[in-house]
Amino acid sequence: MIKYQAKIYKDGKSYSVEFPDLPGCFSSGETKAEAVKFAKDALSLWFEEARDPKWDIPKATSRKGKDYHWIAPHEDVAIPLMIRQARLKHGYSQREFAKLLKMSVQQLQKLETPGKSNPTVKTLVLISQALNEEFSIKLAA
Repeated sequence: MIKYQAKIYKDGKSYSVEFPDLPGCFSSGETKAEAVKFAKDALSLWFEEARDPKWDIPKATSRKGKDYHWIAPHEDVAIPLMIRQARLKHGYSQREFAKLLKMSVQQLQKLETPGKSNPTVKTLVLISQALNEEFSIKLAA
C-alpha cells in the first residue's frame, strides 16, 4: 500500500499535520486522532490532483522521530497510484500496457486515475499477472 510520513505535532490547543514529501499537503485536528483522520483525507485529496499520466509520484522518505506517522490515502486513491507505479516500474507506456491487458487506453487511464478508478478483483489479478507483481491491499470495515 502507498504510505507517506506525516509530521503530527501539538500546535497550541490543536494538532497540525504536514507531509514533508508532498509540498502543500497539510491538515489539522482538535485531537491527535482527528488530525490522523484529516491527514488521510488531505493526502487523498492531494493525490486526486495526479491526473496527468506523466506526473511523477513522489517517493516516500522515512524519517525518525515520535512526531512522524505513516499515513495511507483512501483506497480509491491508493489503488490507482499502485497500478500506475507498477506499470512505470516495468517501463510500459499506457498504450503498451493497455495492449498487454487487452483493454483500451481509456480504460487503463481510468484505472490509473485517483478518485475515478474502480477496478474489479479480476482486473487487479490480470494486472498483477501481466506484471508478475504482487499487490498488497488491506481493507478493514
